[in-house]
Amino acid sequence: MTESRALALTVGAATVSALWTEAAEMQAALVLAHGAGAGMRHPFLETVAARLATRGVATLRFQFPYMEAGRRRPDPPTVAVRAVVTAVEAASALARSVPVFAGGKSFGGRMTSRAAADGLLDVARGLVFLGFPLHAPGMESRSRAEHLSDVPMPMLFVQGTRDRLANLDLMRQVVHALGSGAHLHVVEDGDHGFVVPKRMGRNPTDVLDDIAANVQDWIRKVG
Repeated sequence: MTESRALALTVGAATVSALWTEAAEMQAALVLAHGAGAGMRHPFLETVAARLATRGVATLRFQFPYMEAGRRRPDPPTVAVRAVVTAVEAASALARSVPVFAGGKSFGGRMTSRAAADGLLDVARGLVFLGFPLHAPGMESRSRAEHLSDVPMPMLFVQGTRDRLANLDLMRQVVHALGSGAHLHVVEDGDHGFVVPKRMGRNPTDVLDDIAANVQDWIRKVG
């Protein structure tokens, strides 16, 4: 069973919780920021962290200040970006010279991309987005992706074909426009949380294993 070590990070005037899940024979470390509606202990992130640990990728999960304080409304981008930068710096110190990557689920991934676009994540070798929230449901647009052209490192987008927050055709256009440094991995029939309908006959464990395997493979190629 994979164990995680509890940490505390200082983000401005706030102290937030974090979890460091180390990997045997660690080859890389990945900061995983949580989505807007669920914290770092959400089962999806717990499972992804455990799967990656078996593949040599350590992870650092953390709470954004609003989540730590029990508020429902996400932090302003300036605060969220500061939290991401703090977590990446902490992961870099824990990683013992292996490559460090950053990203996360939905809102967490988007705030990570904002930090990178602002030139604040130079230590990160690449970014991993688990369900990039390209637009609000039913309001298809690419405006949330405009800053991605300013991100200086490689990017991996893991997207479900049923994701209501990212029309796949638009997502393909975004990734294509970003050039060879961006890669898209599609999870067939997955929604924004990568849940696949039972009628499709896919085991949920296999879906998460596939995501972890593709993230680890991309990290190995980039790192």
